[in-house]
Formats: sequence, structure tokens, C-alpha cells
Amino acid sequence: MTTRIFALLACLLGACIPALAAEPFRVGLVLPLSGPFAGSIGRQVENGLRLYLQEHGDEVTGRKIEIVLRDDAGQPDTTRRLAQELVTNDHVDLLAGFGLTPLALAAAPVATRAKVPMIVMAAATSIITEQSPFILRTSFTMAQNVTPLAQWAARNGIRRVVTLVSDYGPGQDAEKAFARGFEASGGQVLASLRAPLASPAFGPYLQRARDLAPDAVFLFVPNGQGADLMKSVAERGFADAGIKVIATGDVVDDLTLNDMGEPVVGMITSHHYSAAHDSPENRAYREAFMKANGIRPNLMAIGGYDGMHLIFEALRATGGKGAGEALVEAMKGRSWLSPRGAVSIDPATRDIVQNVYIRKVERKDGELWNIEFETVPSVRDPGKTAN
Repeated sequence: MTTRIFALLACLLGACIPALAAEPFRVGLVLPLSGPFAGSIGRQVENGLRLYLQEHGDEVTGRKIEIVLRDDAGQPDTTRRLAQELVTNDHVDLLAGFGLTPLALAAAPVATRAKVPMIVMAAATSIITEQSPFILRTSFTMAQNVTPLAQWAARNGIRRVVTLVSDYGPGQDAEKAFARGFEASGGQVLASLRAPLASPAFGPYLQRARDLAPDAVFLFVPNGQGADLMKSVAERGFADAGIKVIATGDVVDDLTLNDMGEPVVGMITSHHYSAAHDSPENRAYREAFMKANGIRPNLMAIGGYDGMHLIFEALRATGGKGAGEALVEAMKGRSWLSPRGAVSIDPATRDIVQNVYIRKVERKDGELWNIEFETVPSVRDPGKTAN
């Protein structure tokens, strides 16, 4: 009888109430899921992130990971509103995604005011991480990818170049980084041309570049616009004029590369990720991604995949209890082996440090691939110290 009385008292005092499950860790994922950048950026980032969850589960240190997905359609005002709603109404623990630079910049003040970590998984302008102490990046920066290509060009007999870029943050970064790296290596930039980001007509710019008779033309457009650009390049007869075409990997995006055909075969580019990257980790990642989605992973998907890895590792490091500044601190300096190669988060800039690869478009087994032939290891963003 005494034992039963003690048990009853224990229940009345709350000891028999089951332990409450930990609150889910909510990730507010803001991406362009409609509009011109939906397929090449938004869906690729989302698919990369969801593949990581598929492979590693949706729970870490006892906390379930909950993705709260929102479509900003590539509109900065919408990004800002959605980020604020996610923080205020949905009480997310972290913001992520951000497909283009203007979108990331629009959300930065929200992250700062709310003291919520923000992982940029796509946008590539150098200044983004400087806009808030809560921003980290798992994608890349344009200067990081372009500088090795400029140096490679100067080492390989290219002396006079015309640059053509999309006229927005990453394009301007690409233009400046190429000129800085190329001229420091003894090259000369004959002209710096900029095409509008929205509905560009590349023909007149390419014709002007051809008329200047450079050794090469350097190109950057956001992934998704490369096919139209390269069609215009072929129409202008650069190969017949003996003008080499070099570019960032965005132009020959893995998602659309096979549709570009012969005009891009032999083209030299630089980037941080190729679906053809030769490593066990990437072969497994590529196979799983293609099985899940029916398409190749591109340069944006890896930003989502590694972004989710960074979240998992930071939660483990904080015992699942990290939030705000503590979570940011747990992410700084973290390093891991990604399908793209070894990566880390620079503790000083909160930007990604990674290999940059010089690649050549080649046909293998009836398909086009960006085949890496030179590696520049552990590249930090030179834009942070050069600006």
C-alpha cells in the first residue's frame, strides 16, 4: 500500500509525465522557385539540401530538422518580406538559400536584427558576408573562381582579352577579379563590356568583342543564361577568327551542358564544382542526386548539400541547443570533405575556402562534361582583401 501511495504522489508531482520532445530546428529556406532562375538555381539548391536529409536523416542530437520553404520568385522585396515572416511568424532558427546577390542583400538586415544565422547557399558577390555578422556562405564567390582562371590564361599565351559579364554584383566582381589577376600577370584587358541581367541581347556585345581582335574573350553570365550566350558566340565565328573563349563554370552549367553541343567542346572554364569531379564522394553524390531527381547536380546543388552539412555539424557541436551567435560560432572554422573536395569556413570572413578547378569541356561516352585538369587548392575569396 505504501509503495502505491508513493507512486501516486510522484505522478501528482509530475514525475510520471513523459519527457517533452525537443522543439524542431526550423530552417527557413528562401529560394527562387518560380521565374527564370527556378530550375537552374532554386530547385537545384533545394534538391541538394533534401538529398543530404535523405542520406543522413532529419534528426540531429534529438532535434528534428524542419524545412520551411518559401518562393521569392527572384524578387528582393519578396525575399525581405518572406525572411521577416519566417523569423517573426514561423520562429525559424536559421535562414538559408538566397539564389542571387540582390536577394541575399535584401535578407541581411533581417538576420542582423533577429540575430538569426543565415547561410547563403548560392549568391556569389564578395560583399554579402560583410553585410551581417550572422551570414555564412557554402556556395562560392565570383572572385574566388575567376582569379585562378585569369592567372591560368596569362600563363598559357593569352595576352589580350575582352571581358563580357552580366551587369549585376557577381558580374562586376568577375570583371574586376579577372582584370586584376590578368593584368598583374602581364596581360592586357582591351575592353570591359556589360550586358543587362534581364533579357540580354548578347549579339552586339560579342560583335564588338570580336572586332577588337583579342586573343580571348572572357565571359560570365549566371547559370541558366549560358546556352543563349554560347549560341551567340557560335554565330559570331570566334573560333574562325582564332579567338579563344574562356569563362566561369556558370556559363557551361552541368544542368544544360549537354544541350549546348559542339560550340562548347574544348572550352576552358574555372569553377569550384563539376559533376565530373573525380572522387569517391562525388561519384556517390552524383549517382544519388541523379537517381532522386533525374538530372545532374550543378554548381548550385552542392551549396545546398554542404549547407545542410554545416547545420548538422553546428548542432552537434552545441549539443542541439545552439542558437543565434552560438550557432554562428560553432560554424566558424569548421572543415569537411565535400563531394567538391576539401572545404572549410574561414573564421574571419565566414566565407567558404575551397579548391578551384581549371576544366575543359570534353565529350565522354556520348555526353559533354567539364573535365578538371588543374587544381588550385584552398582558395580564399581574394575580393575580401582586394576591395
